[in-house]
Parts: sequence; C-alpha cells; structure tokens
Amino acid sequence: MKIKLWHKILLTFVVSGLLVQAGLAGNKRIMTTRAAKVMAERSLVESVYGLKVRATEAVEDLIASSFVGQTETKTKATISGIKFEEVVYDETKDIAKVTASIQLDNIVNIDGSTTDLKNKVFRRVAFATSTPSQASPLRAMRAAELDAYKQLVKQVVGFTLESQTSVKNYMLVSDSVKTKVLATIYLAEVTEFGWHENGDAYVKMVLRVNEAGELMGDKVVGEGDVIEVEGAGAQVDDFSAAKAN
Repeated sequence: MKIKLWHKILLTFVVSGLLVQAGLAGNKRIMTTRAAKVMAERSLVESVYGLKVRATEAVEDLIASSFVGQTETKTKATISGIKFEEVVYDETKDIAKVTASIQLDNIVNIDGSTTDLKNKVFRRVAFATSTPSQASPLRAMRAAELDAYKQLVKQVVGFTLESQTSVKNYMLVSDSVKTKVLATIYLAEVTEFGWHENGDAYVKMVLRVNEAGELMGDKVVGEGDVIEVEGAGAQVDDFSAAKAN
C-alpha cells in the first residue's frame, strides 16, 4: 500500500512538472516563427515568380510636405520545394528571422510566361512577430522593400509623368507633377537590408540585367550589368503631423 501511495505522489509531481513546462513554453515562439516562414515564402514568390507593382507619386507647388505617394503590389503562385536554412528567434523582442531558399528549373511566372531558371538558387530573409508593439521596424522594412520594387520598375520598365504649371503676373500660381507606374517585375534580388540609427529601414535591391534577360528570354533595358536601387521605409508618420501644421 505504501509503495502504491508513493507511486501516486511521484506521478502527481511528474504530471505537474509537465504542465508547468508546457505553460512556460506557450505558443508565441511557434506562432512568430511560423509567421516569419510565411513571410519568407512570399518573398521568394515575389523574387522568382514576380509581382505586379502599381504606384503613384505627386508633388504639388514644389512643397515637400505636399509630396504624396502610394505603392501596391500583388502576387500569386503555386510553389513547392522551399527550404528553411536558418530560423532565429529573439525571445526578448519576440521577433523571428527566417532565411529561406528554393532551386527551380522551369516555371510559369505571374504573367503566364514560361521561364527557364536553370536551377538557379534564390534566397530571401524575412521577419515576423506576434507582439504588436514590436511590429513597427518590421513594417518599415516591408515598406522599404516595396519602395525598392517601385524604383526598380521605374528604371527597368519606365513610368508615366504628367506635369502642369501655371504662372500669372510672373508669379507661380500652381505646379503639379504626377508619376504613375503599373508593371510587373521578376528576378529582383535583395542584396542588403537594415535600419538606420533613426529607425528608418532600407532595402537594397538589384536586377542582374544579362542574367534576367537570359532567363526570361527577353532583353532587359538598363545600363551596365546590374541595376541597383535602395528603398526606404519609416516607422513613424511625422509627415502627416507636419502637413497638418
């Protein structure tokens, strides 16, 4: 009887210990790392299959605070074979960083064209968090990424510019400049990313002209072997506050 009693006591301690460990572990790490993996998967789809970029910019009366711009992107693809090479989780900040890669032969890109990727390896890094208060730098990074895509499209594909100026009695009455972009971009690579001391994010992106032209079977317009741009993204909207004043 005593042995059975001690068995029951020991079993109670073991079960209690397991419950405590499970409570400490939680699911935040799992949710954050899985979210970062999804972001890395999207980044690879954008790089390999391409994405559609729609962007507008406008400057009114040469006043910096009047500058407005909006960028939207869209992509879709069925993909398999992604490998997650590195998963790093910062428990203090609840931020996960995932490095993913994929190696593909022939694909049908976002425009429906067949592209022979010649088994080239594509690699991208992405971040995510489950804590809203930690999301600002990650959002700034994504904004910088889209800005880089927009700039790359403007250089490779081109853009439409509309301008109208009015002068009366030798005085500038109004001045308006608008640019529009609507195009698809493929095979862009991120070479560098990070945050400046003020918190603004930056993303350096390149398109290797000869390689992209060879893979797509079409000539890519650009001077030199590489077209490089740098996108910017902010964490704080002090523009709206300045405009209100």
